[in-house]
Amino acid sequence: MSGFEFSLNGAVLTALPSGALWWAEPRVLTVSDLHLGKSERIARRGGTMLPPYEVRDTLARLEADIEATAAQTVICLGDTFDDLSAMENLPDAETQWLMRLMAGRRWIWIEGNHDPGPTAFGGTHLAELHQSPLTFRHIAAPSAKAEVSGHYHPKARLSAQGAALSRPCFLIDKQRVIMPAYGTYTGGLRTDEKVLAALMGPKALAVLTGKTAYAIPMPRA
Repeated sequence: MSGFEFSLNGAVLTALPSGALWWAEPRVLTVSDLHLGKSERIARRGGTMLPPYEVRDTLARLEADIEATAAQTVICLGDTFDDLSAMENLPDAETQWLMRLMAGRRWIWIEGNHDPGPTAFGGTHLAELHQSPLTFRHIAAPSAKAEVSGHYHPKARLSAQGAALSRPCFLIDKQRVIMPAYGTYTGGLRTDEKVLAALMGPKALAVLTGKTAYAIPMPRA
């Protein structure tokens, strides 16, 4: 598993190249901000038509991570669906696919700002989860410690061979992890934005996703 291993408050975690977070000892896989149904939501509101493959693509990557880790618990860290109507309008085939992934596992839905209500898929719906020694919530609390959150879709911008590149990334310091968006159709917030700079300590790392998980000092303004 070509991930980046680190410790947060004594928990040994691995940032996977896919954007998922693996906690091996209790066999917990965490993903954030899938935004399933975003193309349907945009079309419903009269926006630009996007290819409607994003749900299948996101679920395929999630299935691959579940199979690779043999996860016993999956935590969806908020904004799993782009809105509650997108959840209700999920095609039957994708609905069945998601339910197959859930079968036989502890599945926890953390409340997001896009999907604040309980899902129709079973599992456990929580505002936040405390699983010692960590706390999982959708949006970071500035004073929190040992926290895993999402929401901001962080992206690191860097230069390579004279070209500017932007990659979704984990942000990691001694107090928290902010996860990248896992979904196929998701934008991002640059790591040099004030809100992220204020949350992360001066020695924070950005762990870039892609073929491998690659750690660099968090880019700042």
